[in-house]
Amino acid sequence: MSTTIRTLTLRAGVTGVLAAASFGLMAGTASAEGGHDWDAVAACESGGNWAINTGNGYSGGLQFTQSTWEANGGSGSPAAASREEQIRVAENVLASQGPGAWPVCGSNL
Repeated sequence: MSTTIRTLTLRAGVTGVLAAASFGLMAGTASAEGGHDWDAVAACESGGNWAINTGNGYSGGLQFTQSTWEANGGSGSPAAASREEQIRVAENVLASQGPGAWPVCGSNL
């Protein structure tokens, strides 16, 4: 193998490693718990207001119905729960219903 080919191969390998590392760092900051971007879903569903309760039957940042909330491990009101608790329950909903549980905003997952 010539010196030129070895140099190009080494440069390509280093560039690929650096690109992968950069992508990994960006992905880590862009996504939330469980690798799902729940902040993006909340921004879409509720304007990012994790404590919202407008009286329309959906509440919390991820807009749970009370029955879905309770069936997936939540207690009390979704709007009164922390962001972390809402995400924990949402991961359960996602596992059982898929992203279609958020018909418009589930595309952010």
